[in-house]
Parts: sequence; structure tokens; C-alpha cells
Amino acid sequence: MIQMDQNARKVRNQDINPCIEESDDSQKCLNAYNYDKSMCSTYFQRYKNCRKYWFVSVLSWAPALQKAGVSVQTPPLLQAVISRPLVT
Repeated sequence: MIQMDQNARKVRNQDINPCIEESDDSQKCLNAYNYDKSMCSTYFQRYKNCRKYWFVSVLSWAPALQKAGVSVQTPPLLQAVISRPLVT
């Protein structure tokens, strides 16, 4: 049996990466068009939009939920951004 390494499992985890479908669609497009990126720009944009949406959602809701005592599981990168003091 082929086993995925820990990083690959994280990327496939819907809770950590809510944009799995968009990621898969981008990869399928690349495979279908022999890795001609110009043919897959729509798929890439969908993936970028999805990641941006979830990134902004976590950044806007996580601090308020944490202050209210709700446990929020955020990926380490987002946790680092949330915890960082604002630069003025």
C-alpha cells in the first residue's frame, strides 16, 4: 500500500484545506493540457479566490471567537498571522 507523507495528508484534509476541489480541478486541467498553464488560468483563479476567501474568513472570525472562549483550530501559518501584532 502506498502511504502519503504527513504534509500530503495535511493538504488533503478538508478541515485544513477547504479548497481541495479547486486544487484537484487545477491539477486535472494541467494533466489534460500537458501542463500548458495558459489553458488552465480559469481553474487557477478559482483556486486563488477560494484560498483568499477562506484566509480572510479565518482572519476576520478567529480572533473574535478566541476572545469568546471558543477553540479555533487554524493552520499554523494562519495562526502565526493572527497572533502577530498589527503594524501601524
